[in-house]
Order: sequence, then structure tokens, then C-alpha cells
Amino acid sequence: MTSTQVPVTQAEYVALAQFRYGLRRFLRFSEAAARAHGLTPQQHQLLLAIKGFPGRQWATVNELAERLQLQQHSVVGIVDRSEHASLVFRVSHAEDLRVTEVHLTPDGERILESLTVTHREELKRTGEFIQTFLRLQSAIEDNDLAPVKEGGENHIVVEPWEFAGL
Repeated sequence: MTSTQVPVTQAEYVALAQFRYGLRRFLRFSEAAARAHGLTPQQHQLLLAIKGFPGRQWATVNELAERLQLQQHSVVGIVDRSEHASLVFRVSHAEDLRVTEVHLTPDGERILESLTVTHREELKRTGEFIQTFLRLQSAIEDNDLAPVKEGGENHIVVEPWEFAGL
């Protein structure tokens, strides 16, 4: 730690740990939901990345690699397996034949819609968790979280039930 670096407070550790816990709970839920629908978590992410791509209903392998934070060759493998499972199909771009568009099939659309409905309630719970986290983070940034001492007035208390139910 340099002399100008502000020490990390216990509240910051709590906030980061709770944030990662909430993210992991949501990801675990999502992975289990994908498997329950007969998909791998990566296939679910692929379908969602295609359907949710801004401005159009398809994406290129390079765009999907960025969205999924994977190497291009890994995405090609996921697309291959998803195409074999009739979840996606590929077509050459009309103007640039070097570009391959990846689209959802009707089966891919149907499964993704069902998965998205399944995620609604979990997203609501996660949203409530994130709001609690943001309040805590804001207090940290505003320096309202001085190290808590007995009788200290300038602190925020994070009650365990604020993160319960995740």
C-alpha cells in the first residue's frame, strides 16, 4: 500500500464478498435452469447473446466471442454443437461473404423464451440484492463507512437479512 492509497475497510470487503456471492447465486441458478431445459449453460448464453444483440436478431462468431468472453474457436465449437441440436443456423452475410451470421431456429427461440420466463423471478430477487449492494457501495464511496467503533455514529449496518434469500 502506498502512502496515498486509502486503506481498504471491512465494509468494502463485506460489499465485495456479498456482490460476488449474489452474482454466483444467480449464475448457479441460471446454469441449473439451462440444464433443466436440455442445454449447456454455454448454449443458453449463446442463444441469449444472439437474441439480445443490439439492433438485429443475429450475431457473428466474433461478436459472440466478445459477448461470451471466449476465444473465437471456443465459440465456433458451441455454435457447431448448437447447430447440431437445431438451436441455431448459419448463413453468409448478404453483402460480405466473409461474414457468417448466426441466427436462432424456432426451437432455439422457444427454449430461450421458456428459460427467460424461468429467470424472471430470480432476476427480481437479484435486482433487490443489487439495490442493497449499491446502497452499501454508495456509502463506501461517500466515505460514510468509517471503521465501526463502539458507539460510532457514522456507519452503515448491513443486516444479514438484507442479503438473505439469495
